Formats: sequence, C-alpha cells, structure tokens
Amino acid sequence: MNSYDDANVMNRGLSINMPGLMKDVYAWMAIALLITGFTAYNVAQSPFLMSLLLGSRLSMWMLLIATVALVWHLSSSVSRMSLRAATTVFIVYSILNGLTMASVFIVYTMTSIASVFFVTAGTFAVMSVYGTLTKTDLSRMGNLCLMGLFGLILATVVNFFFDNSMLELLISYAGILIFTGLTAYDTQQIRRIAETHDTSATDAGQKIAIIGALSLYLDFINLFLYLLRIAGDRK
Repeated sequence: MNSYDDANVMNRGLSINMPGLMKDVYAWMAIALLITGFTAYNVAQSPFLMSLLLGSRLSMWMLLIATVALVWHLSSSVSRMSLRAATTVFIVYSILNGLTMASVFIVYTMTSIASVFFVTAGTFAVMSVYGTLTKTDLSRMGNLCLMGLFGLILATVVNFFFDNSMLELLISYAGILIFTGLTAYDTQQIRRIAETHDTSATDAGQKIAIIGALSLYLDFINLFLYLLRIAGDRK
C-alpha cells in the first residue's frame, strides 16, 4: 500500500478511495450479520443442536474460546494472510458467533428481537454517519471507550460469579454507551485509512475492508445484545 503525503490529503479532502472502501466495509459487515442471524435462527430451531452446543458449560466455553481465538487471529495476522484465508476466517467467525447467539431466539420473543434490531440499526447508522462526517477528532473518546471496555469485561467476569441483577443492569447501560461511542470512533478510523492509503481494487484493500467490517460488526452485535438485555421481552 502506498501512503499519500499528508498535506496532499488535507488539500484533497476525502480520498477518491473512501467511498469504495466504505462501501466494501459495510458490504462485508452486512454479509457477516446475515450469516450470524441465519445461523443463530436455524440452530435455535433444532433442539438437538441446542443441546449439543449449549447443553453443557464445557461446550459453551469451547465455543467462546474458539470465537475469541478466531477474532484475535484475524486481527493480528490479516496482513500475512491471503485474501481467501482472511475471507474464510471472517465467515467462519460469523458462523461461530451465530452458534453462540442461538440462545437469543430461545430467551426472547421474535417481536422484541426484531424491534431491538431496528433500534440498534438506527443507532448504529446515526453514529456511523457522524463518525464519517465529523471534523472532530474522536481519538480521545475512542480511548475512553476502550478503557471502559476493559472495565466492562472485568465487571462482567465478576458478575458471572455473583449474579447481581443491579450490576447486570449497570453493565448493560455501560455497554450501550461504550459501543455507541466505539461505532463513531471505529468509523472515523476506517475513514482515515481510506484517506491515506491506496485501497482501490487490491487484495490488500479488501483485507482492510474485512478488518474494518469486523470492528463495526462487533460494535453492532454488542450494541444489539446490550439493548436486548434492557428492552427485550423474555418468553
């Protein structure tokens, strides 16, 4: 990838590559969401698969470890992968995430899942547009959100053992705020990559799009799950 001179980028404004890269990012993200949703819904319809995948703590932990390992591997090694390998890992990760999310269709009503999904999509769209268009540097907000994310993970682990309903509610509200902020921050980071790198019609460009899609996909999924905890109607 060739870096442009910063002064030229400032003068040109948005790079000619930006619309294409952003389109690819959202396309990959939409594909991942469709795969995850399709997988989760169909697994939830099969008592055998639900029992096999989520019937014991061991299988749940194995599934969780596999999803974390895959997302870490893709994020850290994408530059050394071929485009085909990066695409395969991204799709497999989307499927594994669908397996872990199958319980959503067991716990919550379809009506509330649909309504929360549309609320999530609306919130995500607003923050993503803001991250794309704003002239404000969101790095400070992004760093605060990342710090908050570590605190959120720690609080979630603690509450796993204590199962405190008030703490769970606080975690859910904090999660909504954190991933709303991260959506704007991650979008701005992707925009900056598009402004400073030649990403047009290359394997390297598509791998950048996949990593960008992964970031926004994770923001969307987590925002959806935290909103569902608060607004979802249980069966």
